[in-house]
Order: sequence, then C-alpha cells, then structure tokens
Amino acid sequence: MESLYAYAWLIPVLPLAGAMILGLGLISSSSFAKQFRKPSSVFIVSLTGTAMVLSFALLWSQIQGHPTYERSIEWASAGDFHLSMGYIVDHLTALMLVIVTTVAFLVMIYTDGYMAHDPGYVRFYAYLSLFSSSMLGLVISPNLVQIYIFWEMVGMCSYLLIGFWYDRKAAADACQKAFVTNRVGDFGLLLGMLGLYWATGSFEFEVIGDRLQELVQSGALSGAMAALFAVLVFLGPVAKSAQFPLHVWLPDAMEGPTPISALIHAATMVAAGVFLIARMFPVFENIPTAMNVIAYTGAVTAFLGASIAITQNDIKKGLAYSTMSQLGYMVMGMGVGAYTAGLFHLMTHAYFKAMLFLGSGSVIHGMEGVVGHDPVLAQDMRLMGGLRKYMPITATTFLIGTLAIAGIPPLAGFWSKDEILGATFRANPALWAVGFLTAGITAFYMFRMYFSTFEGEFRGTSEEIKRKLKNEQLQKLGLAFGPGAMNPLELTAEHPAEDHDAHDDHGHHASEPHESPITMTLPLMLLAIPSMLIGLVGTPFKNYFEEFIHAPGEVIHEAEAVDWGEFLTMGGSSVAIALGGIALATAMYLLKKIDPAAIADKIQPLYQLSLNKWYIDDIYNAVFVQGSRRLARQVLEVDVRIVDGLVNLTGFVTLVTGEALKYLESGRVQFYALIVFGAVLGLVLVSGIT
Repeated sequence: MESLYAYAWLIPVLPLAGAMILGLGLISSSSFAKQFRKPSSVFIVSLTGTAMVLSFALLWSQIQGHPTYERSIEWASAGDFHLSMGYIVDHLTALMLVIVTTVAFLVMIYTDGYMAHDPGYVRFYAYLSLFSSSMLGLVISPNLVQIYIFWEMVGMCSYLLIGFWYDRKAAADACQKAFVTNRVGDFGLLLGMLGLYWATGSFEFEVIGDRLQELVQSGALSGAMAALFAVLVFLGPVAKSAQFPLHVWLPDAMEGPTPISALIHAATMVAAGVFLIARMFPVFENIPTAMNVIAYTGAVTAFLGASIAITQNDIKKGLAYSTMSQLGYMVMGMGVGAYTAGLFHLMTHAYFKAMLFLGSGSVIHGMEGVVGHDPVLAQDMRLMGGLRKYMPITATTFLIGTLAIAGIPPLAGFWSKDEILGATFRANPALWAVGFLTAGITAFYMFRMYFSTFEGEFRGTSEEIKRKLKNEQLQKLGLAFGPGAMNPLELTAEHPAEDHDAHDDHGHHASEPHESPITMTLPLMLLAIPSMLIGLVGTPFKNYFEEFIHAPGEVIHEAEAVDWGEFLTMGGSSVAIALGGIALATAMYLLKKIDPAAIADKIQPLYQLSLNKWYIDDIYNAVFVQGSRRLARQVLEVDVRIVDGLVNLTGFVTLVTGEALKYLESGRVQFYALIVFGAVLGLVLVSGIT
C-alpha cells in the first residue's frame, strides 16, 4: 500500500505529460499533429483515466484508515527560511482527487463528440489536460506557496480555454475579463499569504492556525490584524469561486466551448476556491470576523445568483448563475462552521452540475442542426421547447439534474443542501432565511429552464422569434447591418463562422433537432448515477461522509439517534419551498395558467434589476473600465505635453545653441585669442564696477 502513496505524484503528472506531448507536437508541426485527432483524444483520455484509477485507489485506502501521507523535499533555503515542496494525501485530498478526475474523464469523452468538427480539436485536448493537471496539483499541495503556484496555473488555463475561439471578440473579451477579475482576488491572496508568513513564519496550514491563535491570545498580534490577513486570503476564493463582488467573470466565461464550461463549473476553477477555504479552515475557524465575512459573502452570492438566473434566456448563462448561487451555499456553510456540509455540497454539486452543463451542450448541439451555429439562436430557450421528443436521453438526464439541484429527495442535492441549511439555522437564523428563500428560487428557475427547453411545442423554426432575438442582440451590440457588412452575430457563434464551410453537414440543414452521439450521451448517463445516489452517503441516519470528512482537529463522536422532529421540520420546509417553486414554474411555463410577461410588467423595476444583473456590470464598466480609460487619457496628456515637452524642449535648445555656436568655430587662432581677450576684459570691467 505504501508503494501506492509513493507514486501518488503521478496523478497530476500524467495529464501534464499528455498536455506537453500534444503541445510539443502542435508547436513543432501543427499540420502533422492535427492529422492524429482520434489518437490524441484516446491518449489524453487514457492518461486521465489512469489518474482516476489511482485516485480511487487512494480514496479506498483512506477510507480503510491509512494515515495521512506527506512527502516533501527542501526546495529553497536561505538562513532561517526554508521552503518545502511535495504532496500530501489525506481525506480531503483523496476526495477532491476523485471528484476532479471523474468529472474531467467524462468531460474528455464528451468532448470527442462535441468538438468533432472543430479544427482546434487537438489543441483543446491539450488545454483540457493541462487544466486538469493544474487542479490536481493544487489539490495535493501541502503548503500555501505550492497552492499559489498551481492556483495561477489554473487561472492561466481558464484564460486559454474561455478564449479558445480567440478570433471572436466576445471570447477574447470574456477571457480577459476573467483574467483581470481574478488578478484582483489573487493579489489579495498573495498579500494575505505574505502577512501570515510575517506573523507566523510558516506556510503550513495547521502551523499557521496554531501560531496565529497563540499570537492573538498572547497579545503579540492584534485580532484585527489577524482578521485582515484572513480576509485577504479569502479574496482569492472570492474571485476563483465567483463570489460577490468578484463574480462578474463567470457568466461571460460561457463564451468558451461547453465542455470547458462544465469542467470550470463542476470540478476545477470554481471548486478551487471552496477547496482553499477548507484547507485554510484551521486559520479561519479561530477568527470570528473572518468567519462572518465568509458566511455573509456566501449568503449574498447565493441569493444574488438565484435572483439573476430567474430572467436568463440563454441556457448556459442560466446555469452559470446557478453555479454562482450554489457556490454561495458552500461558502456560507463554511462560514458558519459547517465544514463537512460545505464539502458534501461541493461533491454532490460537481456531479449534477457537470451533467446539467453537458446536457445544455447536447441541447445546443441538437439545435445547431436547425438554427445554425449562432448562439443567439442555438442557446436561447425561447427558440427551444418540445426537445424531450427529439432528445429523450438528454431530457431525462437534465430532469434528474434539475430535481437534484432543486433539492428533491432522495436525490443528491437534497441531502447536501439540507445539511447546510440546518447548520446555518443553528448558527444564524437570518442567513438561514436567505438560504431558504434561495432554495425556492432555485427550484423555480431550474424548472423554468427545463419546461422551456424540453416541454411544449418546438419553436426552433419560428422566423418571427428568430428575428426578434436577432434584433435584441443588435440593440445590445449597438450595431446595424450595412450593405455588404458581415453579420456581427457571427462574431459570437458557438463554433467559429470561418469553420462552417469545412463541415456543411454539421450546419443548418434540418427541420428538427436530433439526439447527440453516444460519446456525448454516455457521460450524461454515467453522471446521472451519482446525481441520484451519492447523497445517500451523507444522510442524517448514517452519515458516512461526516465520518470520513470533518474539520481538522474535530472529534467525531458516536452517532446519536436522529432527531426526527428537527429533521422533518428542516427537511420538510426546504422540500416544501422547493415544491412551491416547482408549482409556480409549472403554472407559468408548462400549463400556461400564469402569464410571465404580465407579472414582469407589474414588477417592472424588479424585473429590470434581475434582467440587468443588478446593474453590477454596468457600475463596474462605468467606474473601473471607463474610469481607467479616462485616467489613461489624462496620463497620456501629461506624458505628451509635459514629459515629452520637456524632453523636446531640451533637444530644441541644444539644437539652437549648437547652430549658433558653430559659427564661432572658425579654426583661426587669432579669432580665439580675441574672444579670450574680450572675456578677460569683461571680467576686469565687472570687477572694477563692483
């Protein structure tokens, strides 16, 4: 068994090796490498599958009671400073390795069908493999410095994948937005790390927590300073896990291909933030101010994301705001001390959200055969409807995911979300009220999404709706068609416009959508299994998950008898509000008993607030984007008129004086003697006068 742990480093290295081999092939001979499309995907999927098998073996070993294994080498030293690098395998590491590798493995299988016609097929697999490797390296890191290195690699890979179709302006803008927003959080994380090292002299998680507590108790460090360091570290997860106010990058990240949307939202980038909070829990739990900041940030984010998702018509952006809301639940749970509940929801959410995103990609794939490669049409739910008839596997799995995220028992989402709500109620009833209301909104917008997409009549052939959607998009872009002008909507296509001619059989040619190929539906069916069953490992009756995953230093006592009164009250209330949201969505979008447009007219200010994402993007654009441009223009004026002006003036004076002096350089000794005599005579006269 020890040999298994000795080779645990292979888990992140295998995908890294695959990415390097494909990358070197693309760099040395791109045209040659692109000829091996299928072998490249099989190679990457095989390496990820091997890493997944090793991850499951480690998880089983940890379940059997193997102690924490840590291996490290001294990477740098100078005087009293020593920095080690290596890897650690404990219960949290083993769990996260399984989550990341299973989701990545299924996403890579799905990618073969989804990206089959894309010329960047091989490059996409290289990026996916590097992204998976970065997240796996982050998970096994034993200290803050190593986590920060892989943290930045995860950010770099997200930049590459969100902007995968970099020749489209929307994708280029989205990846830059994600990169810049995450720089804000990462700078806070770096400052917090340095502050904690200055105070404690260590980058090790538990050492930092113990020493920081001792320093505060002894008065050597003020509680306010400790709280400041902790909150600065928390800024990293705020950006990575799309928490308010650094959440604005996540919906725009949908400009990347759908497989990467699934990987980002389920198991890699956004999960990294929650994972870091869990790793830093020994530090946070002893600082009440930091815990309150974490809890309230999560609650605000959960409600904000859900309230915006209500009015989204783009299926992928609706799911993006849903992810933001669910991450808020996890962060809120961590903030109130529900360490186990937060990680439990991270696990269940990873599987059903991956399935939902891959399901949305399957829908888009089917719709593109009818409406073409235009996301304004292929991703808008107002053009869908009735897809269950044409895509039964996608519809069934999407319904399972919808029930899971809505919190309907016995599916996975019910157990994990209910555990967070129960812990929040005991810690802070006000936060529980926010989470409780959010649960009802979640059920409403998810079933709105399901009914609009899969039930009713198919609307994809309606030319009137198509014109309406295109006009809406043109109004947003502020563009108009001119004679011979390119359709600006093509700049935001899910598949690049210039590639259409290369695969006309994949374009606009059908009168009705079709089910996706087996490479896309098989991952959906496999993800449906944990979405239904994995929550059963964390029921109040026998919480196997809590026995395995609990906060560092926490002692798990023998399970007590279930308090049926509390369970039925808390669980029943959360199911009741979820059923209320489902009933409202059914009346509006399935039975058509209530007109959503009429309600929107009655509450127009609230509707516009949700539709415009609480105007947060507009505020950021006005304050930061436009403000930065105004500042840049003012700095440019100073640079041109003052700095350049002084330099140019110096050059002009030198030029003029040089031109004047050259006439004095005659080369005649008598003339030079006359000048010297005149200068001496002038000095004598001046001296005589004074």
